[in-house]
Amino acid sequence: MRFESLAAKYFSMSEDVWQRHANPWSVWTRYTCLPLLIACIWWRDIFGVWFWPVLVALIVWICINPRCFKKPAQTDSWASKSVLGERILIYQRERVAVHHFKTLDVISALLCVFTAMCVAGLFFHEAISTCCGAIGVILAKTWFLDRMVWIYQEASRQQDANQ
Repeated sequence: MRFESLAAKYFSMSEDVWQRHANPWSVWTRYTCLPLLIACIWWRDIFGVWFWPVLVALIVWICINPRCFKKPAQTDSWASKSVLGERILIYQRERVAVHHFKTLDVISALLCVFTAMCVAGLFFHEAISTCCGAIGVILAKTWFLDRMVWIYQEASRQQDANQ
């Protein structure tokens, strides 16, 4: 099972949740999650006993975020298309053109490397590794989302041509 499928299953992404998550507010507010999570872990000693409630609140926000927004009236924004493309990748993989998979493998490898760098930086409380890792994760995730837009647009054109 690929990571995307596992994540969708773990977050219980029903059709209704996917439509709500296609709201640009859902996508853009999720961008705040990684920096906030990193800040929480970085300042764990300063937070003291408040570290755990803040960490739990962030994790809860990550889980409920796709459910917190209304279905968008339109899905023509970059953010909406990225969610719809991800849904195609997970549930209708056969609609994804072969040329995307090599790029997705590169993106996945980059996400793994930068995540490991960020986690190591947080563990050793080393600022440069933490920041470089975090920036790398955010850029790789943005590249992933942009690829999802591309997948969505190609699948939509293909569907239109078949009708």
